[in-house]
Amino acid sequence: MKKKYLFLFLFFNAFYLIHAQDEAPVSVKNQFKINMLFPSLVYELALSEKNTLYSEAGVGLGYRYNSYYGEGNVYFFPLINEQFRHYYNLKKRANKGKRTAFNSGNYLAANALYNFRSLSTNDKYGNYSESFTVAALWGLQRTYKGRFNLEFNIGPGVNFDKYDTEFVPVGNFTLGWVIK
Repeated sequence: MKKKYLFLFLFFNAFYLIHAQDEAPVSVKNQFKINMLFPSLVYELALSEKNTLYSEAGVGLGYRYNSYYGEGNVYFFPLINEQFRHYYNLKKRANKGKRTAFNSGNYLAANALYNFRSLSTNDKYGNYSESFTVAALWGLQRTYKGRFNLEFNIGPGVNFDKYDTEFVPVGNFTLGWVIK
């Protein structure tokens, strides 16, 4: 008789533990990555189960065309990018058996981007001044085997520089690797 109770006790405990693992929360993690397309270093700090603070320092690329001279100019500028991200579909991805490791999911973000003065200038085009952009973004991040990382985001923003303030489309596409 005692063996039956022991068996039932172990059975229900095992069932509870298995069920508890299924209900375990899927959450974001801290991660450090290197972007290769536009070289930058990124650290994503987990603030809660679904929210992160994304910090990036890197180099941006721009292009301007001057119709007076009939030529274009490519310029490079250092940048700092900060985002507060809310990952909204991690549990849904996990339930479908899709990868959620390394913060693979879709997110909404409040973005603040500071572009420093251009490192390369052309006298025909003038100097490119510093600018500050705030934006609301929708994005996705996927990290595959080998820690290969792909990220895309897009949304409306407002750009401020010493000459004017204007509404701008904001978008970013990166390829890189998660290091830690």
